[in-house]
Amino acid sequence: MREKELRLALVCYGGISLAVYMHGIVKEVWHLARASRAARDDATCDGASARVYRALLDEIEESAGWRVRVLPDIVAGASAGGINGVFLAQAIASGQSLDPLTDLWLEGADVERLIDADAAPASRFSKVWALPLAWMAAGRSADQLEALDEATRDEVRAKLSHFVRSRWFEPPFSGEGFTAMLLDAFEAMAAAPRGPRLLPPGQPLDLFLTVTDFGGHPERLQLHSPPEVMETEHRLVLPFSDHGVALDTLAAVPELAFAARATSSFPGAFPPFTVAELDRVLRARRRRWPGRRDFLERVLPRHAAARAAERAVLIDGSVLANAPFRPAIDALRERPAKREIDRRFVYVDPSPGHKLTLGAGSAGPPGFFQTILGAISELPRQQPIRDNLEALAERSRRIERMRAITEAIRPQVDAGIEELFGRTFFLDRPTPARLVAWRRRAQEAAAERAGFSYVGYGQLKAAGVIEFVAALLHSIGGSPGAQRWSRTRQRLDAALAARGLGADAVYAGGASEAMVAFLRTFDLNFRVRRLRLLARRLGELEHEASATALQPLRDAIYDSLTDYLAAKRTDTHAALRREVRALRDDAAPLLDAFGASLDLTARDAATDARMAAALAAVPREVRRPMLLNYLGFPFVDVATLPLLQGEGLDEFDPIKVDRVSPDDARSIRSGGAAATLKGIQFNSFGAFFSRAYRENDYLWGRLHGAERMIDITVSTLPAATRLRAGRVAAIKRAAFRAILDEEEARLTHSPGLVAALRREVG
Repeated sequence: MREKELRLALVCYGGISLAVYMHGIVKEVWHLARASRAARDDATCDGASARVYRALLDEIEESAGWRVRVLPDIVAGASAGGINGVFLAQAIASGQSLDPLTDLWLEGADVERLIDADAAPASRFSKVWALPLAWMAAGRSADQLEALDEATRDEVRAKLSHFVRSRWFEPPFSGEGFTAMLLDAFEAMAAAPRGPRLLPPGQPLDLFLTVTDFGGHPERLQLHSPPEVMETEHRLVLPFSDHGVALDTLAAVPELAFAARATSSFPGAFPPFTVAELDRVLRARRRRWPGRRDFLERVLPRHAAARAAERAVLIDGSVLANAPFRPAIDALRERPAKREIDRRFVYVDPSPGHKLTLGAGSAGPPGFFQTILGAISELPRQQPIRDNLEALAERSRRIERMRAITEAIRPQVDAGIEELFGRTFFLDRPTPARLVAWRRRAQEAAAERAGFSYVGYGQLKAAGVIEFVAALLHSIGGSPGAQRWSRTRQRLDAALAARGLGADAVYAGGASEAMVAFLRTFDLNFRVRRLRLLARRLGELEHEASATALQPLRDAIYDSLTDYLAAKRTDTHAALRREVRALRDDAAPLLDAFGASLDLTARDAATDARMAAALAAVPREVRRPMLLNYLGFPFVDVATLPLLQGEGLDEFDPIKVDRVSPDDARSIRSGGAAATLKGIQFNSFGAFFSRAYRENDYLWGRLHGAERMIDITVSTLPAATRLRAGRVAAIKRAAFRAILDEEEARLTHSPGLVAALRREVG
């Protein structure tokens, strides 16, 4: 039985009222993750589509010989996608349910609930003259109303009339009302029955939300001439992580509400978000916000340093970053890998295709107002993701090159280790003391045989360690700014130079005693890279021994990896924060304190003990290649680290990209968003005007999400082990029918919708 983890990095675009459609999609991602967790635990799972996914995973295991686990471990979102991303991440990290949110979406995402009480028209006669302008602006969306049933048509007309006649030149929707709705949603999730965390221990869940800082914050840039300039930065990314630990909540609920409200503050519809708004809502609800100061210092460091966090004005994240791939790509650096990985970036685009419609189809260039509106509204939000895809492709190419190099040099490395120690030593019982002696001897031999190339490798490695130390100390200090970073780095460089760590500390065939001591104290990433490669090799040996026989070694590798990765977290070294901030001159005492806090000597000893016990416990046919790999890592690192430009790759596999959109789910109905969704009307505000519209889009979101989750899960199988013909289509029909059965009673405002879809599903 081969094992594989299908890891999903979910990137959710903005979409205004299409947030309801995306709720249906992320609900299916959640159901698939629940089914995968249930399959891993050999447990039952609730939910109609979840049971279909569980049956699919069981069938893949039984018929194709692959045990697939689906782990959505990275979520990034903007605007409407950001709201859905927050809720999904909370459900994955805490085991809470997304089910309570559905009724809140269907009832709360309504223009009558969203309009500020002070913005509503005073009477039904207020601004009646504005209605012809509204229908003219609505264009084709207004024409489509005639095809609706009478009740829905009247509802949309009445609510659109109310919306148009609300106050002008100020946002019609209530910011505080929306914040209160978000808090209600988190409270509903917390009150519902919950299950286990949906990721295995040690596998972190990372969430990133984009926000636009309307006023901007200053950033210093280092130049040659002049030496320094100031620029204004408007992009913000709000990060959250559970660091692989089961928690009651991903973060304090006010912090999650802060992020959801800020990322979805759509310009013109909602007022800009401020901390003061959240404070007022919390006071009205008599809710405390523990950790408020620390949170604001973390997400608004510039503003907090100037004691102006409460005055920061935040607007919709999709204004500058509607497709937040970059933070999700950066998060790949810290992912543990316990078995073969199939990493997917899955982006949710509720309305794909050509979006710039202002003046489309008209003869000649766009007019004055068309140009301005397109420049400030549509163009920035619809910038293609080509740059992100090219970055992912380049990363995959580097991985492929590194894997090819590793495979090519492995026979020579194995031969070199056997020559160094002799073939018979692999039969000996490994002990911690022997592992230490063998490892150091192999490291010295790798340096000697590398010759002059070791100089470049050693300098690159040392520079990477210094960067790691400086970056982690800077993060521990918690004070932002390139200037403080530069001062910290300069003082560290001076302290290291005083210890003899100059350019001549690495030479052909070796390094000075000072450099060796420095690397033993601070080179955490070398240890992590070695364990990553060892885990990769263990996965390749799964066909030679049973999973039970390999389990001790797998546990030893990942327990050690978890221990080392914990040393990379700033909270591990919180006791040094005051000392970092107090750094003025000599950095030597701080460097010693940081080395003691890392305590790699103790971590190495614990790793050696684990590895020795595990190697002694596994069969000899596994022990030999694993020990060769463990001791041969210095030879491999000399060859591959320069290729990676000083970085290690945690997930040692190429990345594939998948999209979830109405255009990609055609099993029930083709035609994309125009043929299935109502929320695309009125410039994507359509679902705010009708409960029937929201029910329609939510249901299609679940159906499209189910189809694409099945497609993505099945695509992880090798071509030679696909499911038999017709099975995927049958599984999709089963999922569609299960969803329709589950939702029919809830969708009370859409007569005939479920019945029509049953006929289309067949």
